[in-house]
Amino acid sequence: MKTGSKGPDLLRENVGVLKSRMGTFFPGSHVIFRGHDLHTELKDMDWVELYTFGITGRRFSPKELRLLHSIWTYTSYPDVRLWNNRVAALAGSARSTGNLGVAAALAVSEASIYGRGIDIRAIEFLLRTRKQLDEGCSLEECVRRELESNRSIAGYGRPLINGDERNQHLLALKKELGFGEGVYLRLAFEIEEFLFAGRWRMKMNYAGLVAALAADLGFSPREYYLFLFPAFLAGMQPCLIEASERPEGALYPISCSDILYEGRSKRPWRNTGSSSRE
Repeated sequence: MKTGSKGPDLLRENVGVLKSRMGTFFPGSHVIFRGHDLHTELKDMDWVELYTFGITGRRFSPKELRLLHSIWTYTSYPDVRLWNNRVAALAGSARSTGNLGVAAALAVSEASIYGRGIDIRAIEFLLRTRKQLDEGCSLEECVRRELESNRSIAGYGRPLINGDERNQHLLALKKELGFGEGVYLRLAFEIEEFLFAGRWRMKMNYAGLVAALAADLGFSPREYYLFLFPAFLAGMQPCLIEASERPEGALYPISCSDILYEGRSKRPWRNTGSSSRE
């Protein structure tokens, strides 16, 4: 492709051309997945191993894969009150299909405060802070800059409670697997200590811990974001199933009297005798 090409020239250069370094399907023959035969060379991979290989192009050790598995397991909560699970459950209550309901629930998992939005901010903050510290910036200055820019520190604090029940279990598994504290995990704890000792009183949440572990495993922000895509998935299907087994429309019904309406008052409907389709 010509450097700097754009518009019609860019489109003309790609007419009838489809090249991929990721993979190719040869009908009736074989499938190439990142340069390897999917059904022979990669046939013994488990799903998470294949998934992370597809995202990063790198192989992870069995212990690293166990940790990555648990990152998903420990945050799959089958609680219909959670914002994304509620979407899946409402789909079941409305008798929509399972695929549509769960796909919609995963889509709203992009949430900037609770979901993928905060995850990518958390790992970007850790990577950026480590770089700034290496260049001579103080931790206090890095934290204050972040607070001035975003009014919060991604990966620290929690709306419901100042602490996270998942962290202790993930840290225990990390220790059990023999992992020490990597560069970014140490930094994450240093930030927590600084924030908790100061007037902010914020502790690290799951997003901060997982971002640090992923950074220590070499994930880029985009790789980390894509890896976390199914993190809530296992908790969604139970919510959809339970709602679909109950009477249709019975999940979170709202009475008209519960709706606060501040528009125009009740008014008569006037039929002008004409139709917009005429």
